[in-house]
Amino acid sequence: MVHKNAGQVERLINALSHEQFDFYIHLDAKVDRQQFEYLARMPRVRFIAQRQVVRWAAFSFVEATVESLREILASGIRYDFINLLSGQDYPIKPADSIYRFFARHVGATFLSYEPQQGSAWWGHAITRIEQYHLIYFDFKFQYRLQQLVNLVLPKRTFPLPYTLYGGSCGSWWTMGVDCAAYLVNFLDSHAALRRFSRFTWGSDEFLVSTILLNSPLKDNIINNNYRYIDWSGGGANPKILTVADASKLAQSPNLFARKFDTAKDAEILNIIDHTMNHTQPRVPA
Repeated sequence: MVHKNAGQVERLINALSHEQFDFYIHLDAKVDRQQFEYLARMPRVRFIAQRQVVRWAAFSFVEATVESLREILASGIRYDFINLLSGQDYPIKPADSIYRFFARHVGATFLSYEPQQGSAWWGHAITRIEQYHLIYFDFKFQYRLQQLVNLVLPKRTFPLPYTLYGGSCGSWWTMGVDCAAYLVNFLDSHAALRRFSRFTWGSDEFLVSTILLNSPLKDNIINNNYRYIDWSGGGANPKILTVADASKLAQSPNLFARKFDTAKDAEILNIIDHTMNHTQPRVPA
């Protein structure tokens, strides 16, 4: 999922280069493709044809993800996993170690979640379900209207009799293709859920996990997305990782980290590359 910095995306692809990995780039439809066009000449790189305009924290992120899954599943290529990354993610283990980890776990899906009951995250995130959010749209005075709507209308309820699952790390996952196909078909066949989700904030952090953990495939899901993400700064976005985080990244058992911005600190990626190439990686079992 890409919206800026073609050079950083190129570096991500190079870091993950492996004969068993293909790369599908969904480029936000708001972005001029010309500066990213050269990436299609890299080995095993394809662009998603059905581009979506993605608004931060809006359901359009889920829509873009699902349309990307649809194209990958229809590619005619047999995959075991589909791994969702942003252009600001980066591997913190060598590509071959990542391949061998997933080769040992074919049939599983890896995502991070918290059940609603007893969860501190859901203590504040429940407003995403109960209130109306207009972030999906773009018109004048939309947030004044949002405030008025939530004053006069009753609380919303989730349109399915499901236990809710989600979390701050719920947006990014590695999904078995059976779960990917189930997710696409489920959203295609539940128009009421799609309508509900257009009026949510940050649905990517709970919608996928809620659908899959209420599905017949739930026993194949492992509650770990193997991403290092630092939320210590508070707020709605994780910390931008820098050289100050190098030792924590080197010690992490995770496979990927986010997020990075080479415009702010490119040296951290040099350190990661050097560490991956000169130490014996500790890869989870």
